[in-house]
Amino acid sequence: MNSNDLLRALSVPQGPVDVVLDTDTYNEIDDQFALSYLMRSPELHTKAIYAAPFFNENSSGPEDGMLKSYDEIFKVLKLLGERAEVYKGSPAYLPDEHTPVVSPAAEDLCRRAKEYRPERPLYVVAIGAITNIASAILMDPSITDRIVVAWLGGHGLDFHDTKEFNLIQDVAAARVVMGSGAPFVQLPCYGVVSAFSTSRPELEYWLKGKNPLADYLCRNTIEAAESYAAGTAWSRIIWDVTAVAWLLNRDDRFMLSRLQPVSLPAYDGQYERCPTAHLMRYVYQINRDALLTDLFKKLTD
Repeated sequence: MNSNDLLRALSVPQGPVDVVLDTDTYNEIDDQFALSYLMRSPELHTKAIYAAPFFNENSSGPEDGMLKSYDEIFKVLKLLGERAEVYKGSPAYLPDEHTPVVSPAAEDLCRRAKEYRPERPLYVVAIGAITNIASAILMDPSITDRIVVAWLGGHGLDFHDTKEFNLIQDVAAARVVMGSGAPFVQLPCYGVVSAFSTSRPELEYWLKGKNPLADYLCRNTIEAAESYAAGTAWSRIIWDVTAVAWLLNRDDRFMLSRLQPVSLPAYDGQYERCPTAHLMRYVYQINRDALLTDLFKKLTD
């Protein structure tokens, strides 16, 4: 990809674009919002959805997390009244930075990306451990000229470490994708996207009773927050929506960003300079009110 193509790919797209979503949907409550926001945004054409692995208290291991996410994707699609091509992802994280984990999701991305070109790329929105995307790049490095990756992962450059959930599950995968030369947009968690939170009164005012999808998202979020913060003035961050919103960020209406050389996550929990020093887009500020307004409107229209 030449420098002009790279700069164009790192700019917010103008007009309709084709998108695939890579999501650990059962991990917590925010992926469901992101998937719904994507499907309810008519200028984003969802071509496929990939189930990503995760391992926390909601799964017995990465494969179980991926399979539960696969099922949750269909649950959200049913509430949306929508259909999409859905693929199972990796049952495990990368063993190293050179060995892919072959899965239906990675195979689909390799095949699908071949239909695109640098001046008309396929947008890959990744909101979990980025194993599936890294595996596809390792399986066929030529796709890096045909995709743009927007990833919710890592923490802000000024945060004290990079030990964010999506990143630390598979540091090798993050290093593969970020170092591959594929156009890359990073939406860091603490220090940036952590500003994108909502509360019980807000959820109930905007979503409760509006439709089955809105009721599910409202109830799911409140129950999750009340499980650990009952009796407090809690707010809940719905991180993953922001990765979808970058594709809709015309005129910087939802966030601010800048071009800068890639910083790779190291295995010691810090960032390090990428040897190639190629450019990426780094989001550094979220316009919380504007984005939340657009999200709630689309969920209830």
